[in-house]
Amino acid sequence: MQAGTSGDAMRWRALAALLAALAIAWLAPLAGLAAAGASLAPFLAFPPRTVQVTHAPFSWGMFVLLALPVLGAMALFVAALVRARPRRVAASGARRFPWWGWAGLGLIAAGWTLAWSEGLAPPEWRRQSFTPLWLGYVIAMNALAWRRTGRSPLTHRSAWLVALFPVSAAFWWLFEHLNRFVGNWAYTGVVASGDWDYFVQGTLAFSTVLPAVASTWAWLASYPRLDALALSPLHGQAALAWAALGLGTLALGAIGLWPQELFAMLWLAPLLLLSGLQKLVLGESLLAPLTRGDWRPVLQPALAALVCGFFWELWNWGSVAQWRYSVPYVQRFHLFEMPLLGYAGYLPFGLECAFVMDLVARLIERRRG
Repeated sequence: MQAGTSGDAMRWRALAALLAALAIAWLAPLAGLAAAGASLAPFLAFPPRTVQVTHAPFSWGMFVLLALPVLGAMALFVAALVRARPRRVAASGARRFPWWGWAGLGLIAAGWTLAWSEGLAPPEWRRQSFTPLWLGYVIAMNALAWRRTGRSPLTHRSAWLVALFPVSAAFWWLFEHLNRFVGNWAYTGVVASGDWDYFVQGTLAFSTVLPAVASTWAWLASYPRLDALALSPLHGQAALAWAALGLGTLALGAIGLWPQELFAMLWLAPLLLLSGLQKLVLGESLLAPLTRGDWRPVLQPALAALVCGFFWELWNWGSVAQWRYSVPYVQRFHLFEMPLLGYAGYLPFGLECAFVMDLVARLIERRRG
């Protein structure tokens, strides 16, 4: 009975941490503008709609400065790969790619063809290709993980994977709200009859974000070297939790006041917020393995989001309904619509996804105490 009560308490704490993160991230930029005496009216409409904004021009100095932490992250990953000591596992019989994986690949092929083929289907159909395309991706990634290990989120954590879809929609609507303050992307080719239609279309598309990252993470973790990423232990998490929470909240409060200087906080501040809240509210953290030198909780989801990011940008490139970027100081050297340095945002975004996914798992899955 006591173990059950403890589990229930942990679920309530996980829910509290998740809701607190969403509330603080939503309200902090508004509070910053209010403190500065700025009008809040343009930022209160729901659903949040993006507009094209012209930012500061490209700057080599800022490009190099912002590239330095990216190079540091790449060096960290390479060092972890070099230090990895994959465990020896008994060889198992090769599994055939499952039938449902072929169905996922079929959805990808159909969605991709529909999205990029002018004249093949009416434009209103092509605008809705994003969701089936990414549903196919989720299924296919689960099939790849299952083929390698006999396990996947779809087959062995199906309740958790399904729960990620609605949470994912709320999660990305938060970033749509934050983007109103920095204006780093805007949508073109989207046709909606009103706010409700726009909300439904956006929610369907946004619901696939977390499942895609979770499924890619499971596939990456099936490779022994990627599942043994190790670096030196990192201590002092408890002392850093309050600092992360405070800095994340302050940074979110400031992005509306200095959107060009602090545009990177769109991705970094929610990470600080989530990491601090999880440690302070739950008493434990997704990052606890770092104290043992196990860096998988950091590097695997970051890489998973980067893999997803490549396909997000690729499939966006030729679609009717698109997002287009306007990023201050680094708007150059594009790979598809994204400026090259912009891909760095997927690294902290992957960690944010990991924190949210971990909180959802604590809510719906029984964990051994």
